[in-house]
Amino acid sequence: MANNGSAEMQDYNKYLPKRIILVRHGESTANTDDKIYGITADHKIPLSTNGIEQARQAGRSILDVVSEQGNSQNWKAYFYVSPYERTRSTLREIGRAFPRNRVRGVREECRIREQDFGNFQDYEKMKELKQIRNRYGRFFYRFPEGESGADVYDRVSSFLESLWRDIYMRRLTHDPADELNLVIVSHGLAVRIFLMKWFKWTVEQFESLKSPKNCEFRVMELGASGEYSLAIQHDDETLKRWGFSPEMIEDQKLRANYRDTWNDRSPWYLNTFFELADSDHETAKKDGHEDGQNK
Repeated sequence: MANNGSAEMQDYNKYLPKRIILVRHGESTANTDDKIYGITADHKIPLSTNGIEQARQAGRSILDVVSEQGNSQNWKAYFYVSPYERTRSTLREIGRAFPRNRVRGVREECRIREQDFGNFQDYEKMKELKQIRNRYGRFFYRFPEGESGADVYDRVSSFLESLWRDIYMRRLTHDPADELNLVIVSHGLAVRIFLMKWFKWTVEQFESLKSPKNCEFRVMELGASGEYSLAIQHDDETLKRWGFSPEMIEDQKLRANYRDTWNDRSPWYLNTFFELADSDHETAKKDGHEDGQNK
């Protein structure tokens, strides 16, 4: 039974995407003039001229990552995109860099849309509400008639369940020889929420994160451990710039190299909630795990 389970898992791992790449949309016209929110529905706001060029450049950069600078011969890409005009336009420009025969498919996914901010028409009132949110916290503050970060977390969690089901049922690729790359074109908050859910970060850790810049992307790559990690494609300085604490960076490195390093069992995560007794410190030293170190 155990051997069969192990063989089944190895077979399943063949179909795991090599990378999951999270992209924020390019600069929109409202990113340069937020008064536009008052006269145009949020989901209809287009990219600026600069945003179009950002998306084209992002496409070339993402192509370099998935093709390993042209050295990978069997890579494929599958795209998910938020239904907003600025994300759809971003994907169209990104897509210019990708040969059609390398694209396994594309799916519009409503659950990775922008946070709903409620009624944008009153510009001064919206400015006031955003200031209140910044004091209250981005995760729990809910805009009147809109959503909180926690609401976005719930729908992104639902999307992740569907994503894993698609992977498990091999809907995204049928050839285990393919190096599948998932590219998700979404919004700044949704990208951070996706990573929060995936890596089991706390609300406090989420609040420390900086939003991706327009067309900036995060690459989660499958490591030798069978875990996804941001530390394979991104160096320490980049992760620090994104708001990662030293403990979060260490966790990403562990995920890249060691199996079963879930952070809900990691010492730094436990220490957030539980103080170690003297006997626990001695045990941690013997096991080589104190201060988040692995032997």
